[in-house]
Order: sequence, then C-alpha cells, then structure tokens
Amino acid sequence: MARPTDRRLDHGLYMILRRVGKVVYKLDLPNELPSVHSFFHISKLRKFIGDPTSIVSLEALEVKENLSYEDIPIEVLNRQVNKLRNQKVASVKVLWRNHLVKGTTWEAEADMLSRYPHLFPFTPTLA
Repeated sequence: MARPTDRRLDHGLYMILRRVGKVVYKLDLPNELPSVHSFFHISKLRKFIGDPTSIVSLEALEVKENLSYEDIPIEVLNRQVNKLRNQKVASVKVLWRNHLVKGTTWEAEADMLSRYPHLFPFTPTLA
C-alpha cells in the first residue's frame, strides 16, 4: 500500500497537498470553494499548460453558493441556416460573457431570439 506524501507540488492552478493511495490526490483548494471536496481521482486531474492571464477569477464570474453562475450573451457573431430533410433550422454563433472567443457556442436562433431579443437589432427570417 502506498503511503501518503506530505510534499506540496505545484502542478498548475491548484497545489497538490498529498497523494492518498495509488490514484487519489488531495488538492489545496481556495477558500471560495468551501463546498467542493478536496480529494480527486487521478483521472480528473489535468496538467495545466496555458496562459495564466486566461484564468477567470471566481469573483468576476459571480459564482453562487451552489457553484453555478449565469452566462450572459454579449453578441451574435455569425448566423447559419442548415437544411434538415424538409425544414430549415437557423443557428447563431454567440459570444458569452467571461468566455474567450474559443468559448463561443452555436445556439438555436429561435431560442436566443425569445430569451435575448436585444441581441437582434432586426427580426431574422429563414432564408
């Protein structure tokens, strides 16, 4: 049986406090995440390689007690119409607050129009 280690290893966003067994690690999580369990299976850990400036703080996201936050769309970047058998389905590419350009998503145009009409200065029509 493997012994837990008492070393602090800096492997990116969170420090590994110790190894527990063969596949479990205890992480040093920030105080802003009190309800998150600090023990993780090795399959859930990923090496952090990236730009530290791309990390979004929890305060900026306005994270709620249940660890959720509200995505707010900023703008519609693109529009496409796909033909599926006998009908046409319109989609829009949406840029969300607190996401990078890589974090844009394609959403159903009808759903976005009903939830966020201010993003559409004109009423879109299927072409």
